[in-house]
Amino acid sequence: MNRDFIKIFALSVAAVFSACLATAQVRLPEGYFLKTLPNGLDVLVIENSKVPLTTIEIAVKNGAYTEGPEYSGLSHLFEHMFFKANKDYPTQEKFLKRTQELGAIWNGTTNTERVNYFFTFDRDSLKAGLKFMNAAIRFPIYREEDMKKERPVVDGEFQRAESDPGFQLWYGMQQKLWGDLITRKNPIGIHEVINTATPEKMMIIKDKYYFPNNSLLTICGDVKHDNAFALAESIFGDWANSGFDPQTKFPIPAFKPLTKPEYFVKEATIAQTPYMEFTWQGPSYPTDSAGTVTADVFSTIVGLNSSKLQQALVDKGLASGVYVNYTTSRYVGPIDIFVVPNPNKLKECYTELMNQISMWNKDDYFTDEQMATAKAILHRNDIHAKEKPSSLPSQISYQWCSTSFNFYTDLDANYQKVTRADIKKYLETYVIGKPYAAGLIIAPELNKTVNAASFFAAK
Repeated sequence: MNRDFIKIFALSVAAVFSACLATAQVRLPEGYFLKTLPNGLDVLVIENSKVPLTTIEIAVKNGAYTEGPEYSGLSHLFEHMFFKANKDYPTQEKFLKRTQELGAIWNGTTNTERVNYFFTFDRDSLKAGLKFMNAAIRFPIYREEDMKKERPVVDGEFQRAESDPGFQLWYGMQQKLWGDLITRKNPIGIHEVINTATPEKMMIIKDKYYFPNNSLLTICGDVKHDNAFALAESIFGDWANSGFDPQTKFPIPAFKPLTKPEYFVKEATIAQTPYMEFTWQGPSYPTDSAGTVTADVFSTIVGLNSSKLQQALVDKGLASGVYVNYTTSRYVGPIDIFVVPNPNKLKECYTELMNQISMWNKDDYFTDEQMATAKAILHRNDIHAKEKPSSLPSQISYQWCSTSFNFYTDLDANYQKVTRADIKKYLETYVIGKPYAAGLIIAPELNKTVNAASFFAAK
């Protein structure tokens, strides 16, 4: 919600009333409790007493999708700098010493549509841990000497990724898929931007996105929600609301749809094993939440060993692996096929893959039993994912950023409701006959013998 404090009183009251209704309609699993503080901070408490530990996480609606070329990779660098120095612990040495005193396990991640930070420690350290998180998230200190040390660390992650042929293929695919908006799908960034980042640029990121009304605080573990809410409000309650909705004030430009298939062949000496990748622009949560659910079910079906796709490619020796995946996203989720082809049957593998994709929407492409098996796998995966309390905050904050609390709560039940008609609609909306990007990375020596561009191309 965009809070405009200059609206007339009547409209302000209406906005508050609407917000209250929205909160009342939130559905959460048993043992999950939600409270929105007056400053707009969503506080989620998950009571789980399996072990005498507590995990606290703050997730921020920030990441690659908020970055134009001039800021590409700075959300990731900001995440690294979070663990350096702040008002209460003005050097990294003091910061790290405090983590040791708390017995904390800690980390952070930067994704396309979320940045999150988390600490796990003994349940008796909840208050101290919340104060520690509060200092880090609200009062960071960006010292030039710290940035000088950390820039090569972040850039080193990028360089290590570039040494992987799979990453090089992926990056080439992103260029074809997103064009001049590629930075908004690439969390790792741009070398020059990372290596020239300044404390002033870090403050730009903070002053755009790091506000309570753009953040989720999750407290999970051996806690009671009433006590956890009280502690959260006493510690984070004076964190000032931005007075604007960052997602509205800094709108995300629309990703342009592909208009035709985009192919490329990349020669690289590090590609001792060739890889193929194919990606379609798939569903976005706000416009097709049902499609995001259906995508997961279909991807699981074609991943079964008994599926026609696996039998035609892996069982027949045309590929050692074929993997289909959809990434749930608020802003255009990609549908990916990643293939490890048999180097001696590269053309045959490609031809058969295209043949299989063309049949995906046929009524007999999968059986009722295979669909039931896929739904059972998704159900078991859901149970397994929720067995470890410390992982729960990250699971739900991903959905909070890219979908919603209700989507998270209903996801497994909605998997079980997917029908054949849903799958057919999904495939015909996003895949069958639709433009896509296709990439192949191959060693120069092998390409001399197969001439991949002669067949790996749009027809």
